[in-house]
Amino acid sequence: MTADLVYLVAGGSLLLAIVLPALLDRWAISAPMVLVAVGIGLGLTPLPDGLPLDPQANRAAIEHVTELAVLVALMGVGLAIDRPLSLRDRSTWRRWGTTWRLLGITMPLCIAAVALLAWGAGVAPAAALLLGAVLAPTDPVLASDVQVAGPQTGDLEVDESDELRFALTSEAGLNDGLAFPFVYAAILLATEGAVRHWALEWVGFYLVGKIVLGVLAGIVVGRLLSYVAFRSASRSLRVAERGESLLSLAALVSAYGVGELIGGYGFLAVFVCAMTFRSAERSHDYHAAMHQVTERLERLITLFVLLVLGIALSRGLLASLDWRGVTIGLALILLVRPAAGLVGLSPFRPETSRLTGPQRWAAAFFGVRGVGSIYYLAYAAGEADELGTDWLWSTVAFTIVASVLVHGALATPLMRRVDPSNA
Repeated sequence: MTADLVYLVAGGSLLLAIVLPALLDRWAISAPMVLVAVGIGLGLTPLPDGLPLDPQANRAAIEHVTELAVLVALMGVGLAIDRPLSLRDRSTWRRWGTTWRLLGITMPLCIAAVALLAWGAGVAPAAALLLGAVLAPTDPVLASDVQVAGPQTGDLEVDESDELRFALTSEAGLNDGLAFPFVYAAILLATEGAVRHWALEWVGFYLVGKIVLGVLAGIVVGRLLSYVAFRSASRSLRVAERGESLLSLAALVSAYGVGELIGGYGFLAVFVCAMTFRSAERSHDYHAAMHQVTERLERLITLFVLLVLGIALSRGLLASLDWRGVTIGLALILLVRPAAGLVGLSPFRPETSRLTGPQRWAAAFFGVRGVGSIYYLAYAAGEADELGTDWLWSTVAFTIVASVLVHGALATPLMRRVDPSNA
């Protein structure tokens, strides 16, 4: 890849990041749709000749770029959510009931359904389980069209007024970390063999231990940084007074580093850190300034990734796609996720549900697949060669593009239709 092409793609990404949101606001077209199309167009020209697009040969670079995109998105999502969540206040946990259902019921059902479909189609058990794990989470990067807009600040009662957007945003923030145990299960199945050899280790460490460690790391880093930013005895350390919003980037890097260093899930640590930081001085304008920084950086990285994805699509990324990959990808988007979502969100007592009937259908449908899936696949491929086959890359890429097209086209009209204020 020449330096000239790097500048061209980066410059084009930046320009599109600036103009696309306003241009597409009234249309049933999303920025990711445009970026993928532009990338495909670039791929049909001689410009990308020499660009390292082979996912097998460039797995490490793909892993780190997509990892950064997810981290920035998780920080932004954590800062954007207005609804409080306190470990000591059980009432706040009940107000997150929709989120817990999507995480505890819908996501495992999606993982199991995709894994069974792949296994039934002849895919090896470890690869089938991995496919379910990487495609199950709702992506915090590409789901911005159906998420909350940003933190409310000022002299007002801070909470979420749009239950649908809150549900999809909080789900995307938490499920990227909670999908990791199942990615590790696929890795262990590929490297250790029979489940009986590693089942206890998986439950005790990967399913419980690493989640707890990730949450603790996020809480500690979030509380420490919020104390320094808002309440430090030294005026020079109270960065909130100066509006130094780059602290958001320092926070996400610190939380991720601490979480990974102590053996927890770094993604979960970043989201929890953002939520913990937001809980301090909840109505302070500083949160909005921090969110702006992460939002703009996320937009730039995401558009760059989508441009490269589009180029790769026209340069052979889908060469190994077959009827199995097409069937699984479309089944997940059009059948599995909506059905699992409806099961998870079915109210036992309709009068206590925070979502209307149409909103439950929308929350069930908008399980956007995206950059996080690419990261998980790249990570697993680095741990076991059989988990990085061309077929898996083609299937995941096809599913992401299908999600970009289907969810991108329907997000604007459907979200407006189910908005209670439009009733």
